[in-house]
Amino acid sequence: MAPKDPKHAAAASANGGGFFASLASSLSNFGTAMSKSVNGIMGYEGLEVVNPEGGTEDAAEEAEKGRWKQEDRDSYWKMMQKYIGSDITSMVTLPVIIFEPMTMLQRMAELMEYSYLLDLADETEDPYMRLVYASSFFISVYFAYTRTWKPFNPILGETYEMVNHGGLTFIAEQVSHHPPMSAGHAENDHFTYDVTSKLKTKFLGNSVDVYPIGRTRVTLKRDGSVLDLVPPPTKVSNLIFGRTWIDSPGEMILTNLTTGDKVVLYFQPCGWFGAGRYEVDGYVYNASDEPKILMTGKWNEAMSYQPCDSEGEPLPGTQMKESWRVAETPKNDKFQYTHFAHKINSFDTAPKKLLASDSRLRPDRMALEKGDLSTAGNEKSSLEERQRAEKRNREAKDHKFVSRWFDLTEEVTPTPWGDLEVYQYNGKYTEHRAAIESSACNDEPDSSRTEFNPWQYDNLDAE
Repeated sequence: MAPKDPKHAAAASANGGGFFASLASSLSNFGTAMSKSVNGIMGYEGLEVVNPEGGTEDAAEEAEKGRWKQEDRDSYWKMMQKYIGSDITSMVTLPVIIFEPMTMLQRMAELMEYSYLLDLADETEDPYMRLVYASSFFISVYFAYTRTWKPFNPILGETYEMVNHGGLTFIAEQVSHHPPMSAGHAENDHFTYDVTSKLKTKFLGNSVDVYPIGRTRVTLKRDGSVLDLVPPPTKVSNLIFGRTWIDSPGEMILTNLTTGDKVVLYFQPCGWFGAGRYEVDGYVYNASDEPKILMTGKWNEAMSYQPCDSEGEPLPGTQMKESWRVAETPKNDKFQYTHFAHKINSFDTAPKKLLASDSRLRPDRMALEKGDLSTAGNEKSSLEERQRAEKRNREAKDHKFVSRWFDLTEEVTPTPWGDLEVYQYNGKYTEHRAAIESSACNDEPDSSRTEFNPWQYDNLDAE
């Protein structure tokens, strides 16, 4: 059976994201209904306490489940009430208990686990299979959303480097603090990947809506095709009460800007008792909005595809084939990391002479990875205070922060949730790495002993 009416999908794409509004409304009604069943029991207004696994537990019992102790939960709820309705991306100091030992820059690099899919997109002659592979690549990162811990916000000037992964080089940099913005660049023999990311959030009490204001471009090297991504929004539910879980209801649109072909995929919202959770379906369209390939699957398991007719029905004699499946994961991992996520934190994927600004070197991240929450919290507070002090010092000297590996362009691109200033990779990191690789020095220091230092302006008095 075809996953959706192709005419409806094409119309939603043409509306530039209008489908998001109806899904958001549906999700809001769902949350309100669940809230009413809890408010009378718990006495807290506007809370959504849901078991995402589809159980039928009593709401009060479900509300007690999660990572918080009762006294911590009540204290944090009192502190956070004043932020309801606000964007809390960079205005709230959050407790380390909700974090995972990884930064947002590393989360950006985590998308590269299945970069072989972009290699396949570059190699295929079929323009529609190109979008099957590329969209599967972008869906693959959502498996990480089964993890409910928050990554650390990067310090201004912080970086993350990755090598030793299928010939791929990746560099990301925190290019702005207010608003928080990151830029990333990846490249191998088949493609270049460029992203500018700025998150907008809305705190709703026991949940947060996250709007991905960003621009993602992939350029396939064989023929120069440029692919542009518009992802769905994300909702983090049960932050304080109940089991924390993440959903991304809405549509993902990936467009081949060179040919006009596109793929529109619907991320189904989680319904009552877990109905529809993880499910994704949609079509690959040609430039005339005619469906060519249907796609279906679950973002936490696998995606499949099958050629279809102009009505979106599978072509006779064809079969559903798998385009992507999640890799095997470690058993009972504390943070639900994949093997690749562990590699991201490892110095095995770090290049020679790692930049001192690299996320791996953050003392709060390293302490949390070791399970030392007290030290992690103290180190996190110390880094945040040092960042504030560095800003005061820089502004007193009338200095302006300038990102090192990415340049701010004059381009401003519209997104469904706001305009975005675009940063462009300037190529200096490629030159930097080439100089190190060609260096005659064979005495490489232990990168893990390097002191974390993202500060460009920590010693202005010496200038």
